[in-house]
Amino acid sequence: MRHRLAPAAAVASLALIVGACSSSASSSHLKAATAAANSPVVTLHLGYFPNLTHATALVGVHDGIFAQALGPGVKLETATFNAGPAEVSALFAGALDAAYFGPNSAINAFTQSGGAAIVVVSGATSGGAELVVKPSITDAAQLKGTKLASPQLGNTQDVALRYWLRQHGLKTDTQGGGDVSILPQANSTAITAFETGSIDGGWLPEPYAAQLVKAGGHVLVDERSLWPGGAFATTVLAVRKQFLAAHPDVVKGLIEGQVHANDFVNQHPQQAQADAAAEMGAISGKAPSGAVVVAAWPEMTFTDDPVAASIQADVDHALAVGTIARKVSLAGLVDATLLDQVLRAAGEPVVPAS
Repeated sequence: MRHRLAPAAAVASLALIVGACSSSASSSHLKAATAAANSPVVTLHLGYFPNLTHATALVGVHDGIFAQALGPGVKLETATFNAGPAEVSALFAGALDAAYFGPNSAINAFTQSGGAAIVVVSGATSGGAELVVKPSITDAAQLKGTKLASPQLGNTQDVALRYWLRQHGLKTDTQGGGDVSILPQANSTAITAFETGSIDGGWLPEPYAAQLVKAGGHVLVDERSLWPGGAFATTVLAVRKQFLAAHPDVVKGLIEGQVHANDFVNQHPQQAQADAAAEMGAISGKAPSGAVVVAAWPEMTFTDDPVAASIQADVDHALAVGTIARKVSLAGLVDATLLDQVLRAAGEPVVPAS
């Protein structure tokens, strides 16, 4: 009897052991799941413009590319702006953690904070800005006495316009006076003002430059013609240094999203055009027409390279036209360390040294 019962006892003992292990494993999984559920979610506040020069951000948000790259532990919250100076204020206030804007806004944020506030971690777009004027204006001399629009005082297109006019002997000031009156205003407002004859043109980013052309204007200056090889930073991605120090993995995830989004934009241009236009429509209530988007798209190059050399030149231009007060060092403004890590992992060429 004892020998016949021994196997049954052994089976019973084994069942108890397996049950205990199973219970322990279930408890362990439950604890891990509970810990994951209770772990704090990092919120990343990202700013960008409803412009085609911000197509990387538009597509990255619209198609969920950023959200996927950031992962479930990060909550992405977005806000849109007309121009960079307003984004700089939001970064200083802590309302934004990262922002797409032009190099002059990056310079202003960097210099105003003594280099403590932000760092440019990637490029996004080169090109895509033009001076469009009435058909009767065919050279710089004819601009004397005219009114021209820019997106905002001190933003990248505003500085480019003022510097180009200065090169052609035309004076401007930050109050709208001088030989040419520059009137900073929202891009959509500039289109209406041009259509009604209130302004004579504007130096605007895409798709607004293309919309001015559609409204009867013509391109007097394609900004690409002013830079070596036609390459200059139009849109860069910057992050608050404080956020980068606290959440380097989140910033790296954002940069992965930036690289993936630019890859998509370059590999699937037709779909990217549709997605960018749809996102602009969701933001403003009115998407640009397909014809405008198609006309504007070839004016831009979507690149992760921040074109650091052009950013240094932007400092000289801003100083010359009075939108910054003194010569400043940009040492530390651009740091491509994380970007190069992401590019290597993706099997793509790294950017030139900053």
